[in-house]
Amino acid sequence: MRPFPLMLFAAGRGTRMGALTADRPKPLIPVAGRPLIDHALDLATAAGAHPVVVNLHYLGRQIAGHLAGRELLFSDESEALLETGGGLRKALPLLGPGPVLTLNSDAVWTGRNPLEQLAAAWEPGRMDALLLLAPVAQATGHSGTGDFLMDGAGRLRRAAGAPGLVYLGAQIIRTEGLHAIPDAAFSLNRLWDAMIAEGRVFGVVHQGGWCDVGRPEGIAVAEALLAGGAA
Repeated sequence: MRPFPLMLFAAGRGTRMGALTADRPKPLIPVAGRPLIDHALDLATAAGAHPVVVNLHYLGRQIAGHLAGRELLFSDESEALLETGGGLRKALPLLGPGPVLTLNSDAVWTGRNPLEQLAAAWEPGRMDALLLLAPVAQATGHSGTGDFLMDGAGRLRRAAGAPGLVYLGAQIIRTEGLHAIPDAAFSLNRLWDAMIAEGRVFGVVHQGGWCDVGRPEGIAVAEALLAGGAA
């Protein structure tokens, strides 16, 4: 299995964390005794992702200092937060050509390594994006309905309010379409919608547990998930 480059999203302000992010960025909030970003980087290392690019915005110097000495590259968004789509496009000179993995840094995982699971399921001949998903009932810490519906071939469409499947913040995606979007800051939803229209977005259900750590109450839930092992 060839290594994929990885974009690790770590630039957000973490406003849902309230006082916890008043003086530190969300990726440095500890869960089970270790910062969230270290949990994410463990997955990247185990999967052999290379290069690994971390984007920085809110209190980015703290993240860069914490990660000093590691074999990582940084994409500086200190002047303006570019959202997921704009941030990925800015990092392309560091990531290189071809499909890339992306991973959010505000979740914890059990079970199969999500990046390895994506790499094993990637079929470049028919996919422009492959998203890792879970049923709503198994998406710990997530509020709301699902994001996508998946057909028997694994192809995705928008859930439009149906229960559906929740996107877990890990994917493989082709990046060529980013250059056609004129805005500087934009969500990867813009690129997904164009790919969905072409029938080129697929999904795979995560083989394990996952917990979103987007709010303070999610920390204890995530620690319980990790203590329990594979879910």
